[in-house]
Amino acid sequence: MQEFEGIIFVITILVVLSAVSRRIRLPYPVMMVTAGLAVGFIPTLPDLSLNPDAIFSVFLPPLLFESALKTSWNEFRAAIKPITALAVSLVFITTISVAIVAKWLIPGFSWPLAFVLGAIVSPPDAVAATGITRGLGLGKQVTTILEGESLINDAAALITYRYAVIAIATGTFIFWQAGLDFIILFVGGITAGIISGLLFAAIHKRIKNNAIVNTSLNLLIPFISYLAAERLHVSGVLAVVAAGLVIAHRAPEIFNYDTRLRTRAVWDTIIFLLNGFIFILMGMQLPAILKSLTGYSVLQLIGYGIAISSVTILVRIIWVFAGVSAQKLLTKWSSGSEENTGPDLWKNVLIIAWTGTRGVVSLATALALPLILRNGKLLVERPLIIFLAFMVIFATFIIQGMSLPLLIKLLKIRKDSNVSREEKELQLVMTERIITFITNDLQLVISDKIREDIITQYESFAKKLEYDIAHPATSNLSSADLLREPVNQLLSAQIEIVMFRRQLLLQFHKEAIFSDDVIRKYERDMDMEEMNRNK
Repeated sequence: MQEFEGIIFVITILVVLSAVSRRIRLPYPVMMVTAGLAVGFIPTLPDLSLNPDAIFSVFLPPLLFESALKTSWNEFRAAIKPITALAVSLVFITTISVAIVAKWLIPGFSWPLAFVLGAIVSPPDAVAATGITRGLGLGKQVTTILEGESLINDAAALITYRYAVIAIATGTFIFWQAGLDFIILFVGGITAGIISGLLFAAIHKRIKNNAIVNTSLNLLIPFISYLAAERLHVSGVLAVVAAGLVIAHRAPEIFNYDTRLRTRAVWDTIIFLLNGFIFILMGMQLPAILKSLTGYSVLQLIGYGIAISSVTILVRIIWVFAGVSAQKLLTKWSSGSEENTGPDLWKNVLIIAWTGTRGVVSLATALALPLILRNGKLLVERPLIIFLAFMVIFATFIIQGMSLPLLIKLLKIRKDSNVSREEKELQLVMTERIITFITNDLQLVISDKIREDIITQYESFAKKLEYDIAHPATSNLSSADLLREPVNQLLSAQIEIVMFRRQLLLQFHKEAIFSDDVIRKYERDMDMEEMNRNK
C-alpha cells in the first residue's frame, strides 16, 4: 500500500511540474530529477523503488515502440548507412572508451564493471534527441539520422550491457562467442519484430472500425513483441523497434481516423508519465545512493563523473567527424570528385556530433542493474555505476542540450523551408486529382451547377497554391489555410470523396512521393474533419 501511495505521489508531482514547466527555463528531465532529489530528502516519505526486471519489461518497451511509431520507414531506410555507423559502431567505440577510462581511473573497478558502465552511457536517447531538436529548424535528414540512431543504438547497447552483467557474475567473457550470440540476437530480434508487426497489422486491419479495441491492442504490441522475443532468446528491444516500424509503415491502411486520434492521445499521455516517473524516481533515489558511497569523497565522485562525461562527449565528436572525412575520401577516390561539400555539410556534421544527449534509456538501464548477481553475490558497485550514469545524463543535458539552440544560432542555420514547400506541393497534387475525380469519376448524382461551383473552388485554391510555391517570399497562405480545403459541406460529406482522398493519400505513402511527416499532417487534418462530421 505504501508503494502505491508513493506512485500516486510521484505522478502528482509530475502533473504539477508539467503545468508550470513553461515558466521554468530548465530542460524537462533536469527539472524532474531536481524535484525528485528534493523529495528524496524528505524523511517521512516511503522508500519507492522498482524491481530492476520491471525496468526492462514495463518501461523500455513502450518508450521504444512509441519512438518507432513516429519514425518514417522510407526516410529511415534512405539514411541507413549513417544511422548504422552511429547506432552500432559508435556504441561499441563509446563503450570501450568509457570502459578503459573507468578501469584506469576508478580503483577496484573490474573490466566487466567498466563495460557495464560503458554500455549504460553509450546510447543517446530518442526522446531526448526529439525533444531538444524540435522547433530548431534542423534539416529533415539530420533529424532522421538522430532519431534513427537513437532507436537502433539502444539495442546494441543493451545487448552489450547484458553480456557485461553476465561477465560480472561469471568472471569470464569469451569474445568470439559473444560476437556470434550478438549476431543471433540482432538478426533474430529484427526478424521476430517484423513477424510480430505484420501479424498485429493483419489483426488491426480486420478490426479496423473498432477504435477502442484497436487502441487497446496497439498498447499491447510492445509488451507482447518484447516478451515473445525474449522467450525465443533474441533481442526483445530490437523486436519492439522493428514491430513499431512495421506498424508505423502500415498505419495509413490499417487504422481509421478514430483509432489514429485515440492512439495519439493515449500514447502521448503514457510516454509523458513514463518519462517523468523515471526521472523523478532517479532523483528520489540519489540521496540513498550518495549515502551508500561512503568509500569515496565528494571530489572523487565529481572527478569520476566529469571524466566519464568528457569521454562520452569527445568520442562522439571525434567519431562523427572521422567517419564523414573517411566517407569523403572514399567518394573522391572512387569517383574522382567530392560530393556533399560546402558549409552546410560541416554544419550538419557538427550538429549531429554535438547532439548526443543521454536520457531515459540510460537511466532505466542503470536502475535495472541487479542488486544481487546470479551467483548470489551482492553488486556493491551498483550505487557508483548509477551515480556515474546520472552524471553523464545530467552533463549531456546541461552542456549539449542547453547549448544546442545557441550553437544553431551561431552556425546561422536557417529553418528548413522544404517541409512547408512539400506540404503545399502535396496539397496541390491532391487538389488537382480531386478536380479530375469530381469531373470524371464522381458517382454521386449532382447538378451541373453544383459540380461547376465545387470545381471552381478547387481551381481557385490550386492557383493560390501554385503562386505560393513559385513565390515563397511573398507567401499569402498561412498554415491554417493549408489545413482547410475549400470543400462544399454537402459534397465533402459524401463517401465517394472521402474514400478517394484516403486512397490517394495511401498511394502517396506507398510510393514515397512525399515525406511521411507531411502525409501524416494531411492525414491528421482529414481525421479531424471526419471526426467533426460524425459528431
